[in-house]
Amino acid sequence: MNDVTGESDSPERRRRKVRRRLSDEEIAAQRTKRRRVQIGCGVGALVVVGFIGWLGYEGLQAKSNLEKARNFATQAKDALLAGDTDQARIAASDADRYAQDAQSSVDSVPWRIAGAVPLLGSPFDSTRQMTTIVSGLTEQVLLPAVDAGSAVSPDQLILDGARINLAALRDAAPVLETTSAAISDLDEQAQNVDSTWLGLIDDARVDLQEQVSELSGLLNNTSLAAQIAPAMLGADGPRSYFVGFQTNAEARGTGGLLGGFTVIRANDGAVSVDDVTSNREFRFDYDPIDLGPDFQRAYGHSRPTQDFRNSNVSPHFPYAGQIWQSMWQQETGQRVDGAIATDPVALSYVLDVVGDVTLPGGEKITAENVVELTESTAYDRFGDDQRARKAYLETVAQTVVKKLTGSISRPQALLEALGRAAGEGRLAVWSSVPEEQDVLATTPLGHVVPDDSAPYAHVVINNLGGNKLDYYLEREIEYTAGSCDGDTRESKVTVRLTNSLPPGDYTDYVAGILGNSQGEATGTNLTDVGLLATHGAKLTKATVNGKSTFAYTNAERGHPLFNVQAPIPPGETIEVVFQFDEPVVQGPPTVPIQPLLDEARVVSSAPECT
Repeated sequence: MNDVTGESDSPERRRRKVRRRLSDEEIAAQRTKRRRVQIGCGVGALVVVGFIGWLGYEGLQAKSNLEKARNFATQAKDALLAGDTDQARIAASDADRYAQDAQSSVDSVPWRIAGAVPLLGSPFDSTRQMTTIVSGLTEQVLLPAVDAGSAVSPDQLILDGARINLAALRDAAPVLETTSAAISDLDEQAQNVDSTWLGLIDDARVDLQEQVSELSGLLNNTSLAAQIAPAMLGADGPRSYFVGFQTNAEARGTGGLLGGFTVIRANDGAVSVDDVTSNREFRFDYDPIDLGPDFQRAYGHSRPTQDFRNSNVSPHFPYAGQIWQSMWQQETGQRVDGAIATDPVALSYVLDVVGDVTLPGGEKITAENVVELTESTAYDRFGDDQRARKAYLETVAQTVVKKLTGSISRPQALLEALGRAAGEGRLAVWSSVPEEQDVLATTPLGHVVPDDSAPYAHVVINNLGGNKLDYYLEREIEYTAGSCDGDTRESKVTVRLTNSLPPGDYTDYVAGILGNSQGEATGTNLTDVGLLATHGAKLTKATVNGKSTFAYTNAERGHPLFNVQAPIPPGETIEVVFQFDEPVVQGPPTVPIQPLLDEARVVSSAPECT
């Protein structure tokens, strides 16, 4: 019993008293603890604010320095192309300085921590990847490339507007090989930079990929040129090359019928050109050459190594080069060192740079009219007078070639025009020297059918009517393939060909059919549609306008070759479909475009298997 209150002093009451006494004693400790938590939170907040501030500062610094580095890198590239190596050196040094500063920012601790945050950190990680690429670009590529500036600069590559600076190319070859390897590696890294949700950063990623890819193409091509151009252009002794002018109005595998030719002679970088001659100088009965059993089975029926008209039915240009070399030697006793092919579309690109030419009679040949004049108007103008028409075309070609062998005032633009023609397959080169040919085969100039096993769908048109109706041919090509699951997949190539010949009166030479045994109407384009498919592909069905049809099956350089022949009446479209099973293999699907006159519409929806 409590003496004061008279209450019973039970165990529960004693526990409450203890708790009251303890709470009084703990008040100060609890207040101290709260103050510590508040101070800790304040310090934490300051750390977070400091971290964000530091990160923001580093981000602004990295962004600013990266943009400056890219701008100076672009200036260095442009200065190199303009031949201003002093300005290129200054710009490259500035680009390197800002790139290294940007690299320091993205290598900081806050940046790496932020980049490790899932999802939210992707812009930081992508920026770090891009900065590393730009830093490598300036240090490993631009600065060394400046030292080889005379080789990569078109204005210094061509001496006195006419002769190639072979010594500069050879001297620069080791540096160019090193920078070429470096830019190829950086290009691969750039294409693999992770995309991000932040639009500003993602736009910068795309821009960087395009810029690095462009520079990679420039340096790789220049490096390859430094390897083989000096010898090919006569640095070690005179060289000669057969040049074939192809007429796309009558389709052949490499582009068009061999319509005219000349011989180019090179000696120590100086180039001269013989008179252009029409194909009337060639015969149909040369001694054949052996290009292997597959070539013979696929094309032997058209006698390509004996009849110049079919000398380039295969899309593999080295075959045409060897055939032209053989025919020229049998015709003249002279053995050329290689062969070149071009067409009127490529000439239009060149005329756009060097300017118009005027024929002896006063007619102007321009970039805008050279294709129509040589592939259409000439046939209307001269009718069945083939001798007069060929003489006219010889004059056109000779006049253009004469312009080209004169002084070149815009070498950079000319090289760009030739590069465009090569990229479209309108400029092809073959060398009889194996080491040079091995290099050419890796470039668009080689115009080769590759012998690798990557997915491949190459549609090749050959004119069977002996007319000029392919001037009016329009093409649509679609390549589809199944998934990458399993060992094989069902694939399909759909080819739509339209004969857009306008109504009118045409000579048999333009619109007739040679040996028209089927009685087809004038203006009908009788065509052979070939498909070079993926190694190991097996044809399951071929159709023309939905109806099953017979397809010839052969092979070329390891690729199965399927051929269907069909007429295309004027104003109509036919649809040829190849269905096949192809192996599931690694590599990006390739759909090469035969260089005819139209801009073929191509759709490829075959997935890339890895």
